[in-house]
Amino acid sequence: MLNTKADRSKLAFLLGRIAVVAGGIIWAILWVSRGQRWENLTKIFLRLNLWVFAATLGIFIAAQVIIALRWWLLLRSQSAFMGFWTLVKLHFLGLFYNNFMPGSVGGDLLRAWYVTKHTDKRFKAALSVFVDRVIGLLGTLIIAVFFYLLVLHGQGGGSSFSNKDITPLPLFVHKRFFPWAVAGVAAVFFGLLLYRPGRGILAKAWSYFTVQGLPVFKKLKDAIIVYCSSPIVILVVFGLTVVLQMVTITGFWFLGVSLGITASIKYYYICFTLAWVLGVLPISIGGAVVVEGLLVVLFTRFANVSTEQALALALCQRSVWMLASLPGAVIHLLGAHLPRDFFIDYKQAGD
Repeated sequence: MLNTKADRSKLAFLLGRIAVVAGGIIWAILWVSRGQRWENLTKIFLRLNLWVFAATLGIFIAAQVIIALRWWLLLRSQSAFMGFWTLVKLHFLGLFYNNFMPGSVGGDLLRAWYVTKHTDKRFKAALSVFVDRVIGLLGTLIIAVFFYLLVLHGQGGGSSFSNKDITPLPLFVHKRFFPWAVAGVAAVFFGLLLYRPGRGILAKAWSYFTVQGLPVFKKLKDAIIVYCSSPIVILVVFGLTVVLQMVTITGFWFLGVSLGITASIKYYYICFTLAWVLGVLPISIGGAVVVEGLLVVLFTRFANVSTEQALALALCQRSVWMLASLPGAVIHLLGAHLPRDFFIDYKQAGD
């Protein structure tokens, strides 16, 4: 039973995300059912080499294990020592929740919760999940920007991009939005200052920040100082991220070739990275429908790929993600993500 306004808000948010996924699936089914689209899509899937699909799946799973290694390195830079395979299990658990569970608790929050049960340095352990996510997103953005600029300047040969085509890309289309957003926030702030109840709201917010926020920010500052004192680790982790993303996308390029897509691999580096970054927005379950829709739009608009081919590639990617997430379900059912005494993994803590 929903007893509080917060509970009702969480339920409404969850139902909204589910509605986005359901609406996208219904729209896709209706779209495919028209004309010869279903027949075309079937022919594309029949071209798929199952060995190529299995290899792509293997590459993706191996990349997830190495991402856990990235997380392990970040934790060690904070002197939070725990077993590597413990982090692998927690990572796959989070992956499963991200891709399968339509709950309000995402995979990152789940990882942050359970990793604190394996060490007494709980804040640093939870912060490492956030840092790991930020580094992953930055690495993805760097790949997108690099290959976007490469295509923008007509390098690499065979580019079909024109200035007209490039302008609408999400990476640059909102460059004029930021000043207006800042002006809007400033207007709201000064409006609250002029409005008597608004001043009370600001006073309560400041009081809450000084009592609750400042201690957290102090810990955050200390953790950032520790991370900055280990620049080699950060560089290694960042370089590892870029390499992993490129290897994973290359795997999807082989998958696209198997589907009959002839687009250059540079379009994969642009379209996949942009779709992944924007898919992080919490408007659906695990980015479902959002990532697929973005891939279809980007590939059809900029890589001269047919809509059916782009949809087939997007669905193959989703299949790889979901299959690679299944070990997380087994880990959860067996309780393998929990420490033996549920507080500190003593066997691995001194590793």
